[in-house]
Amino acid sequence: MAVTATTPATRPHAAGSRTGAAAVTAALVLLVAALAVVDITQGTAAVGPAEVWKALTGRAASGDASVVVASRLPRMTAGLLVGAALGIAGAALQAVSRNVLAAPDTLAVNAGSYLALGVLMVTGTSLPLLASSGVAFAGALATAAVVLSLSGLGAGTVRLVLAGSALTLGLTSVTEGLILLFPQQTNGLYQWSQGSISQNGFDGVVQMAPVAVAGAAGLLLVARRVDALALGDDAARGLGVPVRGTRITVVVFASLLSAAAVTLAGPIGFVGLCAPALVRPPARRFRTLVRTRSALPVMGLTGAGLVLGADVLLRAVVPPQTAVAVPTGVVTSLVGAVFLVVMALRAQDSAGVGAPDRMRIPGRAAFLVTMVLLVAVLVGLTVAGVLLGDTKLLLGDVANWTRGRAGQAVSFVLDTRVPRVLAALLAGAALALSGTLVQAVTRNPLAEPGILGVSGGAALGAVLLVTTVPVAGAWSVAAAAFAGAAVTAVLVFGLSARGGFQQTRLVLVGVGVSAATTALISLLIVLTDPFNATKALTWLSGSTYGRTVPDALPVAAALVLGLAVAVALRTELDLLSVDDDTPALLGLRRGPARLGFLVTSVLLTATAAAGTIGFVGLVAPHAARALVGRRHVRVVPVAVLLGASLVCAADLLGRTVIAPAQIGAGLMTAVIGTPYFLHLLLRTRR
Repeated sequence: MAVTATTPATRPHAAGSRTGAAAVTAALVLLVAALAVVDITQGTAAVGPAEVWKALTGRAASGDASVVVASRLPRMTAGLLVGAALGIAGAALQAVSRNVLAAPDTLAVNAGSYLALGVLMVTGTSLPLLASSGVAFAGALATAAVVLSLSGLGAGTVRLVLAGSALTLGLTSVTEGLILLFPQQTNGLYQWSQGSISQNGFDGVVQMAPVAVAGAAGLLLVARRVDALALGDDAARGLGVPVRGTRITVVVFASLLSAAAVTLAGPIGFVGLCAPALVRPPARRFRTLVRTRSALPVMGLTGAGLVLGADVLLRAVVPPQTAVAVPTGVVTSLVGAVFLVVMALRAQDSAGVGAPDRMRIPGRAAFLVTMVLLVAVLVGLTVAGVLLGDTKLLLGDVANWTRGRAGQAVSFVLDTRVPRVLAALLAGAALALSGTLVQAVTRNPLAEPGILGVSGGAALGAVLLVTTVPVAGAWSVAAAAFAGAAVTAVLVFGLSARGGFQQTRLVLVGVGVSAATTALISLLIVLTDPFNATKALTWLSGSTYGRTVPDALPVAAALVLGLAVAVALRTELDLLSVDDDTPALLGLRRGPARLGFLVTSVLLTATAAAGTIGFVGLVAPHAARALVGRRHVRVVPVAVLLGASLVCAADLLGRTVIAPAQIGAGLMTAVIGTPYFLHLLLRTRR
């Protein structure tokens, strides 16, 4: 009787779910169709709906027909194909990883494809579009495998985002280094990397469509296995599903979809994250959309709507002549950044995302030995930085230069090299101290100015000034960087303050804000002239080239102030790094104390004289605590020495490894810091 009583009740519910899912699908089809029609009518030429219809029916003038057929229809079709591919790929990756933030962006899939195609261009290898997609696919698959293996399946959203963000920063730094070193071979690669659906004919769409269809068909074939994985690994094995093989298969097909999209239009950011998030609310109401076979087409339609909607919005808001130069990926990245911040505010905190600090308290002798060794290392690196480069010098040359007796050639070399070494030392020390303050105040071992978006805000302020006022001096750039860092810091820390700077919320908000600043920086660089674009890219690479002593004065002043604050208030730092209750019991006002340290951190980050340099604020404090314990009276000097040594070594390597060509210190620290950061995640994998 129980069975016969419940069966009639479930049938109407199932029928209603199918009807609701069909209604959602139909609404999406109509929306995408409307956006496609509007997108065809937008452009620089005055071709309206009537002319478009005539072109489609073969009755238009030759000029109108060529505009529609050769440009607008391919653009619209590319938007449909790219959006659908990324939406389906994002949904598949989220299902297989059981993580709502898994996407081609957060898994560094786009960055892997970007680097693979960059290497292809540098080597001068000319391949057909289909073969290039194979290279992009290899890069995408490799990075997805690395991020998933480091983050762990179902281990929490923040670990996956951290692993993906770190790997993205490292791979992107390598690619941007290739762009700076080989500007002719990589001409247009940076603009392509921002993601644009503009096409010149249907050739690209025709070649990539079968690749995308193959990836989507493969995912549909394993849809039932993916549904079984949602029940848990043990339940799936009980149903005879090969868990490991299914996961590998899904990642392969999702990477194939992402590679097709990247090859056709470049990295279109955050579509794979936003599309599943938009479908999730109706899926809770209509359970049919939960099943993979029903959900994937809906995800594809949603992704297509996002890309076409971004293109329509861009061309509706921006003048037509300017909209041609603005990549569609900039708009989707901004939308995705907002999505990520909103999801971060709703996320629950997760523990165990960072490397645990050692509980031991080393003795004074160990601290003194560490300081002596670090000072010796720093002195050695400084001397090497002054003597080595494209022109090698001797200590006697330096001695003569200090007394004003050096020759013209030696004086020229040292007049340019000494300020560069000074800038690297000061920047490393400032960023290390900034990371120490942030980690203590937020009690988050993974908090770092770059990851939290503060460095991105500083870069945005500096690039905005560089691209609009090319003759701006060092103090003006430093002021603009501070203003940008201050705005992003207020935004990140303000949104994360509720609940005591929880790790998940703080990191995800920071990553979202950082993504938004990156998109805006890309927009500024794409729209400015080539000279300002090169200048901005050089600044972003963390290069010390052309630095003078006046350029180093802002960061020197900020460093002196920061050290004074950290040393004078070292006890307050220790208390804030423990918990919320201990400072209150001892009468410390947590709010003003936190605010003061964070403002100091922002000032240090913004005035770093060598541009954007990543991971120093993470690596130096971690290593310092591992060496001398948690007391900030010891952590601060050790971290400062480590940071200065790291950036000085990176600058030295960048100037000497491929001399006379040079690699910015920021790119080198990203290459060095990325493996260390991923190592921290690997150590704490649960």
